[in-house]
Amino acid sequence: MIVPTEPLRCAGALIVDDDGRLFVQRRSPERRIFPNCWDIVGGHVEPGESLDEALRREVTEETGWSVSHVLGLVGEYTYTADDGLARVETDFLVRVDGDLSRPRLEVGRHTEYRWLTAGDVALLDDHRDVNDGLIRRIVEDAFAALRSIGL
Repeated sequence: MIVPTEPLRCAGALIVDDDGRLFVQRRSPERRIFPNCWDIVGGHVEPGESLDEALRREVTEETGWSVSHVLGLVGEYTYTADDGLARVETDFLVRVDGDLSRPRLEVGRHTEYRWLTAGDVALLDDHRDVNDGLIRRIVEDAFAALRSIGL
């Protein structure tokens, strides 16, 4: 078995709407990593791609929207998923262009979506055993970042 010498790099988007809510989507039950868990938009940085390019590509692939503004950094998270691969994920608060009531979820990859308020984060403990509370921690950090920039 070949073990990668570096962790996989990932970019994540905490998409915020005009009401200060954050977008999450549920991963399909067939997904290898974090099946049936709520998640933020994002994914792996492809070879030759910058974090910003990956962020913008993932938002469009997973929602059909386009990033209009990167508002700030939420944080960097290191974890090892069920597949045994270490990842370093850098997450950003973003605004997007498009119809926010009609995301275009990736068929077979995501099954539903929600716009969360800070009071809704307990929802993210669904299947927490699979993601060890990572998603809730990221979303709580994003709400703290929103408060710190006055949104």
